[in-house]
Order: sequence, then structure tokens, then C-alpha cells
Amino acid sequence: MRYLTEESIDKIAVGAAVLGTGGGGDPYIGKLVAKQAIKKYGPVKLISVDELKEDDLVVPVSGMGAPTITIEKLLSEIELTAPLEKMEELVGKKVDVIIPIEIGGINSLMPIAVAAKKGLPIVDADSMGRAFPEAQMVTFYLAGYESSPVTMADEKGNTAVLYPKDGIWAERMARCLTIEMGGSSSVTDYHLTGEQVRKACVKDTLTIAEKIGEILMENKSNAKFGIDKMLKELKGYRLFEGKIVDIKRGLSGGFTRGHAFFKGINDYEGDYSILFQNEHLIAKKGDEPLCITPDLIAVLDLETGLPITTERMKYGSRVVVVAFPCNEQWRTEKGIETVGPRYFGYDLDYIPVEEIQEKLGGK
Repeated sequence: MRYLTEESIDKIAVGAAVLGTGGGGDPYIGKLVAKQAIKKYGPVKLISVDELKEDDLVVPVSGMGAPTITIEKLLSEIELTAPLEKMEELVGKKVDVIIPIEIGGINSLMPIAVAAKKGLPIVDADSMGRAFPEAQMVTFYLAGYESSPVTMADEKGNTAVLYPKDGIWAERMARCLTIEMGGSSSVTDYHLTGEQVRKACVKDTLTIAEKIGEILMENKSNAKFGIDKMLKELKGYRLFEGKIVDIKRGLSGGFTRGHAFFKGINDYEGDYSILFQNEHLIAKKGDEPLCITPDLIAVLDLETGLPITTERMKYGSRVVVVAFPCNEQWRTEKGIETVGPRYFGYDLDYIPVEEIQEKLGGK
């Protein structure tokens, strides 16, 4: 057990933007919200998965919607805790522990703000090990846990309760309501026991994010060294270095969808691209895949090594694109069915990034 401070938040924000694979909401906004909450309510207790009690009531609090929206439509304190309080009413029990639903952008930092406001601990884990765009794309869904009821809120004071039959219907129903709420909402689902969380979560992800942030922030003046050190820590790969020459990005169905195009620079020749839906899903050289969802793809600034989210990519930026293997739970048959390339409409099969890079001789 230890405490998360404002300094911790700075590091987690950077690391979560890397693990968030371009999505999860703007980390700068999440950082402001979390730091303000800690300043107002005090540091947040971070506990390990092993410290969870079997009968603890553990709930995730997360934001839903297109990351582009959150830049202009800021979170309010009403949104932070209204879904959690509604969930407590429904289950007739006070929440014991908060958990991030994903380790990416706002959705790794918003739960810290909730924990600060409610005086609750947060567990060092999440249910993705990265960020994904849809509500059923969590390890709790893979484990067969029930997502119902789902509670939602917006900044205007509206709350809603949904009773979906499974995680897929939770996504469809909550997404429609989120669009009506202005493109973003806050959500609580998968109320779980400590024992259930231990069996299905991805462990230590807040600590990993904090470590990544520390490495990159300490080496902003020597980005190559910082990126190489991070890749060694995460067993990752440098896919290419390039200049963004075009980017097509738009809102559709409550998501930020797009396609970024790069011209290789330095030791990298040729044309590269990334396809994304909130998060980066596929990286290619020409028509040849370099990394495929559910493995992680991150875009980093070439000069500083700091991560760039999908909504912050812009023409002319010089970047390093890196990749990491996903948590093993996503490499199961159900995991690939849920978050693999064919789910997103891409006509290719999943190949682990280490196999692709071994074939290409990547590092």
C-alpha cells in the first residue's frame, strides 16, 4: 500500500497515454481533474490486488465517448461520483474499492479523482492492460461476469440505470445514451467482489504507467534513450520513425475514427499508416501489417519521447511509433473474437507482434 500524490499523477498521465494506445480520453484533461481532486480531498491510497478482501465491493468508474469531445466538454464533479452513488443505491452496499476500467488517458485518472473525492482506495489494476473503444472489451467480460446494472451520468445532472443482458448490449445501449448526453458520459458497471477482480484483472497497471511516465519525463532531452529504456521495460518494439503527411479523422457512431499516414524518416524508408477507432488498431508499412490489435501501438513525439493521442496527431509531426505485446487474456479465442482485427472490420488475422517483428527483423 502507498499513496498517490500530485507528482504521481504527472507520471501516470504520461504512462497511461502510452498504454492507452492513443485513446482513453485526453490524459492532460484527466491529469487536471485528478490533481485537483487530490489537492482538494487528499492523496489516494493505492492497494495491490493481493490486498483486496474477498468480499470487498469493487467498482470501475469510467468515461464513455469520443476522445475528441472531452477536449471541449470537461468533466464535472457531478459526473465523477453520480454513477457510483447510484450503483450503491441499487446494490444496497457501500463501495469499498475503486478500479480503473482501462489504463489509458482519462480513464486511468478519472477513477483516481473519484477515489479522492469519496475517500476510497484504488486498486493497482485494470480490466484491459491498455485502452479499447467498446464497453464489452474488458477482461471481466472474457471471464463471464455480469455487467448489469450499468449506471450513467452526465455533467447536467442526468442519471440513468440500464439492465443489459450482457456486455455487448451494455455497449450498444450506453453508447446510444452517451451520444444523447452530448458525446460523453461517466459510467459504472461490473460491480464485483475482491475475489472476482483478483481472478480476471490485469495487475499492477497503475504502477507500470507511473514507471513509464518516470522514464519518459526524465529523458525528454534524450528521447531516444528514454524510448529505448521503456521498450526494454515493456519488451516492446520500435516500428518506425516518420512524418505525418495526412490524417483523416472524424466522429462516427460515438467514436473518433480515422487513418493516419506517415512518410518514413531517418533509417526508415517507405510509406506507413495507422488505422484507429479511438485507439490505434493496426500499423502498416505499405500493405504489410507491423502490429495488429489487441497488441498495443503508441505514437511518441520524436524530439521528447512523450505520447501523442489520436486527437492530438497533426500534419507535419515527426514521431516514433512503437508496439508492445498485449496481456495474455486477449490472446485467447474469446479475446481475439472480442478485440481482434476482424471484429473491427479488417480482413486479416491476428498475428502476435513478436512473431511479425521476428519475421521482419525488428527491434
